[in-house]
Amino acid sequence: MKTLAVRLYGKEDLRLEEFDLPPLKDNEILAQVISDSICMSSYKAAEQGADHKRVPNDIDKNPTIIGHEMSGRLVEVGRKWRSTFKEDMKFSIQPALNYRGSLDAPGYSFPYIGGDATFIIIPNEVMEMNCLLPYSGRGYFPASLSEPVSCIAGAFHSSFHNDQGSYVHRMGIREGGCLALLAGAGPMGLGSLDYALHTALPEGNRSRLIVVTDIDDKRLERAETFFPPAQAAELGVELVFSNTREIEDVPGHLIGLTGGEGFDDVFVFAPVAPVVETGDRILGKNGCLNFFAGPIDAAFAARVNFYNVHYGGTHIVGTSGGNTEDMIEALALMSEGKVNPAMMVTHVGGLNAVVETTLNLPRIPGGKKLIYTNIEMELTAIEDFEEKGAGDPLYARLAEIVESRNGLWSVEAEEYLLAGAKAISV
Repeated sequence: MKTLAVRLYGKEDLRLEEFDLPPLKDNEILAQVISDSICMSSYKAAEQGADHKRVPNDIDKNPTIIGHEMSGRLVEVGRKWRSTFKEDMKFSIQPALNYRGSLDAPGYSFPYIGGDATFIIIPNEVMEMNCLLPYSGRGYFPASLSEPVSCIAGAFHSSFHNDQGSYVHRMGIREGGCLALLAGAGPMGLGSLDYALHTALPEGNRSRLIVVTDIDDKRLERAETFFPPAQAAELGVELVFSNTREIEDVPGHLIGLTGGEGFDDVFVFAPVAPVVETGDRILGKNGCLNFFAGPIDAAFAARVNFYNVHYGGTHIVGTSGGNTEDMIEALALMSEGKVNPAMMVTHVGGLNAVVETTLNLPRIPGGKKLIYTNIEMELTAIEDFEEKGAGDPLYARLAEIVESRNGLWSVEAEEYLLAGAKAISV
């Protein structure tokens, strides 16, 4: 069977190509990818090439398919897995396999599996590690976003606190505490806010105060549209959005919002030293700084107040992705309608848009870039649908659907797009 896929050959060398998949083995599964959301991690892999820890050294001769936030349907199940998986089952994949201690992952390391493809072969190790996950919700794109949502879940579960004199770590954010999401109006910050407000965390914790900072009014206004402080108040949460661009003393301003006590939990969503240092400075006693953003620079560093570490019990955690349990949780939350990952999505495109989008990802404003791998469509901001609809009925109808959903992408928009868009071809 032939597939179309975006493959990595070296640093900044991505190519959309058609090629033959090998015959299916008894312990493999053939699948059709429907959607994939482009992650900053794919940009990092494209920038670093074989220097990336998950990318093989011989990609110049044996290229790998990129993309790891995928969703689709199973087409043919090898004999070994027929009692577990059925054809036409919708799926997502947990890319952090940790198979026999290896860093190999779909979207980085394999020649025949990655999210930016029409058809893929799912290798045996994905099923062996319980990383092929069924999705029972509507549509496909929510399952694509289960991977970033799982990263959010993992980060919340990794935060911890302990009482003075006790060495027992209580996992999760502090119940009834103060939570700051710094540089938090981007896609992962909004997803974290949704998670913090609307899920019953396994630890049973919910903050009494959540402060979201950014330096862009447009992003903050969009965030406040989706999360009105009045609705948060109904949940017992005081929600504050703050543009810190023009504030001279940002730590002082933020600590003031807590009544001078400082924050119990701080999440940092930008690998920028001043943001990390602000997070450290606003921690209260036994406060936990969660460094969510992954830097490209291996020498990235920021100043930490070790006086507070010693006498105030402040501490730092960091996670790089979620585990399988986190992804199962994410899929369940979306299937049950408890979180809505659509707010992360600001752009939609086809497989033909992947190369340019991935290589320029940091320079494209907005949130998640959602790719439908079986169609041809230039990457388009959702807010531009109406303008493009003046000359194209497809965009005109998409604009109507989006407007009816408070400006959000939706399963209805997905279904209309997949039915009416031009099929991808070489």
